[in-house]
Amino acid sequence: MSDLINPGLVLLDRDLGESTESVIRALAATVHREGRASTADSLAADALAREAKNATGIPGGIGIPHCRSEAVTQATLVMARLAPAVDFGAKDGPADIVFFIAAPAGADQEHLKLLSKLARSLMKKPFVASLRAAQSPEEVVDIVDTALGLAPQPDDAAAAPTAATGTAAAGSSAATGPAATGADGSAATGTGGAAAGAAVAGASGATAASSAGTQAPAGTHAPLTESATSTAPDDAGARGPRRLVAVTACPTGIAHTYMAADALANTAQEMGVDLQVETQGSSGATRLDPAVIGQAEAVIFATDVDVRERSRFAGLPYIASAVKRGIDEPREMIQEALEAADDPQAPKVTGDGGEVSAAVTGNEGWGTRIRKAVMTGVSYMIPFVAAGGLLMAIAFMIADPVLVAQQADDILATTTLGNLGDVSLAMYLGAVLFKTGNLAISLLVPALAGYIAYGLADRPGIAPGFAAGLVANFMGAGFIGGIVGGLLAGICAYWLTLPRLPRWLGSLMPVVIIPLLATLFAGGLLFLLIGGPIAAFMTWLTSLLAGMSGASAVALGAVLGLMMCSDLGGPINKVAYSFAVAGLGAATVTNTAPQEIMATVIAAGMVPPLGMALASTVLGRKYFSAAERENGKTSWLLGASFISEGAIPFAAADPLRVIPASMAGGVITGALTMAWGVTSAAPHGGIWILPVVDGRWGFVAAILAGTVVTAVLVTLFKRIGNVKKHVGEVPGVPQTQQTVEV
Repeated sequence: MSDLINPGLVLLDRDLGESTESVIRALAATVHREGRASTADSLAADALAREAKNATGIPGGIGIPHCRSEAVTQATLVMARLAPAVDFGAKDGPADIVFFIAAPAGADQEHLKLLSKLARSLMKKPFVASLRAAQSPEEVVDIVDTALGLAPQPDDAAAAPTAATGTAAAGSSAATGPAATGADGSAATGTGGAAAGAAVAGASGATAASSAGTQAPAGTHAPLTESATSTAPDDAGARGPRRLVAVTACPTGIAHTYMAADALANTAQEMGVDLQVETQGSSGATRLDPAVIGQAEAVIFATDVDVRERSRFAGLPYIASAVKRGIDEPREMIQEALEAADDPQAPKVTGDGGEVSAAVTGNEGWGTRIRKAVMTGVSYMIPFVAAGGLLMAIAFMIADPVLVAQQADDILATTTLGNLGDVSLAMYLGAVLFKTGNLAISLLVPALAGYIAYGLADRPGIAPGFAAGLVANFMGAGFIGGIVGGLLAGICAYWLTLPRLPRWLGSLMPVVIIPLLATLFAGGLLFLLIGGPIAAFMTWLTSLLAGMSGASAVALGAVLGLMMCSDLGGPINKVAYSFAVAGLGAATVTNTAPQEIMATVIAAGMVPPLGMALASTVLGRKYFSAAERENGKTSWLLGASFISEGAIPFAAADPLRVIPASMAGGVITGALTMAWGVTSAAPHGGIWILPVVDGRWGFVAAILAGTVVTAVLVTLFKRIGNVKKHVGEVPGVPQTQQTVEV
């Protein structure tokens, strides 16, 4: 018996409620009751998070909720036959057969292969029919084990007649069309592994013959046989079958990836089309042979994530959609691909190399494309924030933070490791680390803009995007200017890729013409239209601050705190910081106001990253993605080091919640530091300058107050805003375990 399922994990003819949520909670409770999950609530939260991204209902009255979760201690299958049926989002109606796949966060490859194979079996009508006919949980377990190839095998003599008749033996991977055997041992293409149907029919006492054909050896691609192409058009014999390739992939990589592959392959066989599929899933990728790609007329991308090495398909017409459409509408997708192959004006995969963002598809609106492009830019920007910020933080720890921030350029210009002069080794190394980190941070906005443009236009957008980001930096527009510049560059570059040009001109487009025109377009708009308003706004803010310095100190602190947290290192932040630094030299023993302003600015600037760190790692973990929670860990140190940019990844992903929450925390911190008369003679350094802060406990208390306010507010905003649709929050369910996605 498989260790994936036992009779205690089978629920026959049960009423588990009328909603998807109630069914999933009951199935999660079953996993927990069998001792295979640490908590039922956490497992249910993770499964519902996955369900919120894409419904898991598939045609045929089947639901297949699934997830990876750290709450799972052993890879598990739960099968439920529902009475009444419950809607899992399939187009043909509610599901009465539900398989819940619960995988541990660190599931081994063998279990992932079996889980994926089970998902593929659900595409076989005989398998599902046998589940509906099963009379006992033990019979269901036998059916599943047989489909997974784990049931006792017949001896060779008994098995021979089955092989001779072409019927797929239990657990085999017989394929009657082009096949590419994947890492799980089942066919990824052609009929996608007809084994499940035949195997299950045998387990239920029935006989299910697969279509007569040949079985491709593992790792090979077998041509269609005569019987497999019998439904082809009359001219198929003369011209041969139409040839397509496809790629399927989903975020979890357990179920939909393989089910879409089989649905497409099975339908292609019925249509007389030679289709071979590459599954980019958790149990291994069935990489297509370059020769097969070379013979294909078009490619189908049924994916929810980026396609790995998409440039392999350069020059092929393509269609793209979410992976679930490959399950629900395989015939329509194949027909669209054939039409694209016959249309000289159909979009083609570019040959620009590298992995290409999945954002650019013909089936998505511009709102979705822009959102995905911004997320692409943020994901590529994060390493610059982490590397640069941490290097600066280390510099503050090994050298005097005030001096290293002020004198790093002079130290590096006048000394070397072999000739330190009056500079200590610690100060020299601190200067090296500080400057290296500072330069890395300076690439943050260009990287953001460059990869936003990349997300919209592929590689032709990178150069104009980076140029637009540099212009935004030069003009003091900060990360907001970087986002605008990246979008301008990417949209322009994308438009320039649309015209069908002669080959001699087309070859110049991605390397010369597109970078030139898109850079001119984005940079010109930034210089001519956006820079002026930003400069005027900065001048107005500077005048406003100067006018308030003699008025209410608490009000001034609140305004400075608001500005420091409004754009996280952008022009407004820089105005407040420059105002504080410029006045610091005027401080005297009797006039400590400039030092109070400096302490206020530093304290408030620490609040956004610390608040995001507290929210994403402690208070509201379930409202943040796994990547954001990891970034939150880094934000603790970035915030402590007065590096406001540590909150930029959070703000770029969700500005309408993060920025107001940060501003509220900054107002509290700024008002408190001014009210308590906290002063700082140092212009930088964060928590590391405590030795030179007068009123250090007030300084720390003000930072803590603002941090808590920001964290609480952003968590509340995300809850009110129903962020569960994106990252998996489930009302009323504590997420004590981290969701892990692949």
